[in-house]
Amino acid sequence: MSISEPAAKAPAAPPAAPTYEVEDRLRAAGARVVAGMDEVGRGAWAGPLLVCAAVPGEGEPPAGLTDSKRLTPARRRDLAARLEPWVADHAFGWAEATEIDEVGMTESLRRAAHRALAGLTVRPDAVLLDGSHDFIGRPWRVRTQVKGDLTCISVAAAAILAKVRRDAYMAELAEQHPGYAFERAAGYPSPVHRAHLAEHGPTPQHRMSWSYLDDLPRWSHLRRPRPGPGGQIPLL
Repeated sequence: MSISEPAAKAPAAPPAAPTYEVEDRLRAAGARVVAGMDEVGRGAWAGPLLVCAAVPGEGEPPAGLTDSKRLTPARRRDLAARLEPWVADHAFGWAEATEIDEVGMTESLRRAAHRALAGLTVRPDAVLLDGSHDFIGRPWRVRTQVKGDLTCISVAAAAILAKVRRDAYMAELAEQHPGYAFERAAGYPSPVHRAHLAEHGPTPQHRMSWSYLDDLPRWSHLRRPRPGPGGQIPLL
C-alpha cells in the first residue's frame, strides 16, 4: 500500500494593500478633507514621541504602501521619499522626553497630535486615527481604526512618514550619545541599548519616569514619579 505525501502548504498570501474604504465612508458622511494619523515612539525608552497627520493626494498612492512595521528600513525610506510629493499635506507633532516625564504619555499624545493637526495647511474635517483609543479629543471629529496602518491609505502614509522622520532624528542623536544604538533601535530597549544604559546611565534623551530605571541599581535613584491622569504627580 502506498502512502501519499502530505500536500504542500500553499504559500501565505501577501497582506492586502490599504484602501480608501474608510476614508470614502467619512467623505460620504460629509468630511471633505480626511487626515490619517499615526504615532511612533510611544514604547521607546529614549527620544521623542512623534505624531504625523497626512492628507492623501490624488489617485493611487506609491506602490508598496503597507504597515510600516512590515517594511525594511531601506524600503520605508524609499516609500517616504515617494510619499512626500504625493500627499496633499502632512505635518509632524513632537513631544520630547522631558515633556513625557512632566505630563505623562496620554497628555503627550494629545499635545503631539494637536501640534501635527495645527501644522496642516488645511484643517481636516475628520481624522482617521490608528488604534482603538481616541487620544486627540475635542474639537476634532475622530474615527479610530484598529490596524489602520495596514488597512487605510491615509494612516499607512502617516505611519511611514512618522517612522522615517523619527528614525532619522534618532540617528542624529546617536552622534551625540554613542553606544546606545539609537541609530539602529531608535531608543527602544535593544540588548545593546540595555547593556550600555546599565553601564553608563541615562542621557538627557531618556524618559526618566519610566519603570526600566527600577531594574538599574546604579541609576534607579534618578527615576522621577510618573504623572497620573491629567499630568498630576501622586503625593503618595
